[in-house]
Amino acid sequence: MKILMYSVRDDEQDAIQAWAAAHQIQVDTNDLEFHPETADLVKGYDGLVIQQRSPIGGDASLYQSLAAAGLKQLTSRTAGVDTIDIPAAKAAGLVVTNVPAYSPNSVAEMSVAQTMRLIRNLEMFDQRISQQNFQWAGLQAREIRSLTVGIIGAGRIGGTAARLFHGLGAKVIAYDVVRHPELEDVLTYVDTKEELLRQADVVDLHVDLNETSAGLIDAAALKLMKTDAYLINASRGPVIVTDDLVAALKAGEIAGCALDTVEGENALFNQNHQGEVLQDTNVAQLMQMPNVIITPHVGFYTNLAVKNMVDISLDDVLAILNGETTAHAF
Repeated sequence: MKILMYSVRDDEQDAIQAWAAAHQIQVDTNDLEFHPETADLVKGYDGLVIQQRSPIGGDASLYQSLAAAGLKQLTSRTAGVDTIDIPAAKAAGLVVTNVPAYSPNSVAEMSVAQTMRLIRNLEMFDQRISQQNFQWAGLQAREIRSLTVGIIGAGRIGGTAARLFHGLGAKVIAYDVVRHPELEDVLTYVDTKEELLRQADVVDLHVDLNETSAGLIDAAALKLMKTDAYLINASRGPVIVTDDLVAALKAGEIAGCALDTVEGENALFNQNHQGEVLQDTNVAQLMQMPNVIITPHVGFYTNLAVKNMVDISLDDVLAILNGETTAHAF
């Protein structure tokens, strides 16, 4: 049995090698994304694992060729599967799996950290200090226990964030199409997104990217937020219409934001563009705003999360190849 993993980073290798040794299975890796032009590399392998933010591309014939080569599955070692044409994969007889909960704490803690950074004006203090300006006038902070945190998408990650915010003393409200009774000790559900936007001092996004969530936060939504409220996005970039966000920040419609993901991030994130003029004018503008924090989609990037993403994805491949079922199949 042989498994091929695409887009593997150096920091994943220890976990991969440990899993391979424990299961006595050959696991090979490369640093390429899985696309039609790189798909031939999987020939001769029994299992396929990918991780990428850009769509696989191609058409249904790509998935059919995988099945014809003897593959039974296509596994993403991330939560997002919008890069995969799931109907085409299933039509070809491939089982598609993901890792929906590699570590809810990793992303939830990122949201809390970014919220604390914003409400304490730490980004602005850093900028002043870098200019040897040690004054604090005009940057009075807010205590989190005085705030209402609104979570849109109270699933595994959003629910974990709710517990963390609640533990810090914040009032937590949530909007989700599915209500989880086990969270009602730490949050109060509201009936509409609009109701949450009007009430929240911090709006924290934890939704999957799909037809209903794309453009979830647009100009109309931003106008509903308080002018002293903050927006946190550690989910997926297209959930926010970036043009509208830039306009809202310029108009002072919200106090600031922290973005761990943005539209079009594939052309920027995890790449070094030092000394270049950024072609993404929205990101360039956001980077110049003192009330905006941008990080390159690293909410997932913790020691435990990386290990879990590797272990769970490979466990699923092994289960499918052995004719067993997995709870992570679509």
